[in-house]
Amino acid sequence: MTIQIFNSLTRQKEEFIPLEEGKVKMYVCGPTVYNYIHIGNARPVIVYDTVRRYLAYRGFDVTYVSNFTDVDDKLIRAANELGEEVPQIAERFIKAYFEDTKALGCAEADVHPRVMDHIPQIIDFIEVLVEKGYAYESQGDIYYRTRKFEGYGKLSHQSVDELKIGARIETGDKKEDALDFALWKSAKPGEISWESPWGAGRPGWHIECSVMAREHLGDTIDIHAGGQDLTFPHHENEIAQSEALTGKTFARYWMHNGYINIDNEKMSKSLNNFVLVNDILKELDPQVLRMFMLSVHYRHPINYSQSLVEDAIAGLERLRTAYANLKHRLETSADLGDHSDIWLAKINGIREAFIETMDDDFNTAAGISKIFDLSRLSNMYLLEKQTASEVLEAFIAMFDELMNVLGLPFKQEEELLDAEVEALLAERIEARKNRDFARADEIRDLFKEKNIILEDTAQGTRWKRG
Repeated sequence: MTIQIFNSLTRQKEEFIPLEEGKVKMYVCGPTVYNYIHIGNARPVIVYDTVRRYLAYRGFDVTYVSNFTDVDDKLIRAANELGEEVPQIAERFIKAYFEDTKALGCAEADVHPRVMDHIPQIIDFIEVLVEKGYAYESQGDIYYRTRKFEGYGKLSHQSVDELKIGARIETGDKKEDALDFALWKSAKPGEISWESPWGAGRPGWHIECSVMAREHLGDTIDIHAGGQDLTFPHHENEIAQSEALTGKTFARYWMHNGYINIDNEKMSKSLNNFVLVNDILKELDPQVLRMFMLSVHYRHPINYSQSLVEDAIAGLERLRTAYANLKHRLETSADLGDHSDIWLAKINGIREAFIETMDDDFNTAAGISKIFDLSRLSNMYLLEKQTASEVLEAFIAMFDELMNVLGLPFKQEEELLDAEVEALLAERIEARKNRDFARADEIRDLFKEKNIILEDTAQGTRWKRG
């Protein structure tokens, strides 16, 4: 079996063959760190974290790079509004990003490059484009000559004449052509800036990823990924810049995840339906949000609604219950089962079916359905009067294997924190006062399970860990 990827560049599924056998170089466009990430930012983080996990599961050595845009117009506006420096704001929201994405089960990239750490490389890159005639200076700004690059439009599948000017491309008197885009912007009074051959300024948005991808992964990368909204102009411009500089293919496979709607409407601040991950995680199990994101194929749009979130809650709980039932049977039953070979073959068949679906353009929705098949199979096995530990362990191991690929490991019970113990102890005392002995006994049993010893003294009840 081979992995098939839908390549946005060719608009068809292609067999995935990396440049170097067994190794994958993958670049994912990261957030602009001027605020907490919203649910739209969370989807690519979860999707491509899962792609990375699956590639590793299939035996590839993956080098995964995802950048932070830590200087741009949004950060400068935020700095002015808050009376802070741009680096201070960027640092705060990079920290928040890691907190949110860690909660969502996403591993850190091998490298998280930042724009401010790559200014010399950006300047060098632009100087070469100017020397080659692909870029020109105009009143302290540097623009890219879009029409000079013959392949412009090949990712968005539009000709230059058909292209509409994107949100980040503004027509201005400084440009030779309306489609030209900024590589370097001259500094305005009070703005953060760096010295360059063209005067004080800062990078344009598109040049950043071209430079950081090349710096950390080389001239040609295997997979470049991001949200569908980045196809044009951002990724189109990255191709133009990078291939003009090197004369080589910039990225061999392009992946783009679909949009997120909120209750069937496009998410936007104007509609007041802009949902921050930080706010969601205050009320929702992070694994539920990840399960929800992976329950739809990454290229399809996804609708965030309460009913669909509840479906994810119910589905995840079904899997957790099946897993817990297997663990309980393994701990409490005698090893008396037979026909083990038949059941073990069925379990291995689930793995093969999971791989087959995930090999088909990382179809996590179908992959999850195979784990539900595993759940149903395990429930059938537990109806057997006699069970074998070998089979129970195989079910448990397969659950762990496949759920880990999706970044949804079953959580181990955590030790109660001191504050939680004190709160439960106070609840137990109150329960005894109210003669709610059933609840008081439940709490005592919980303490016993957690190896916490209660001591009744004249000064009240004390506790210690056993």
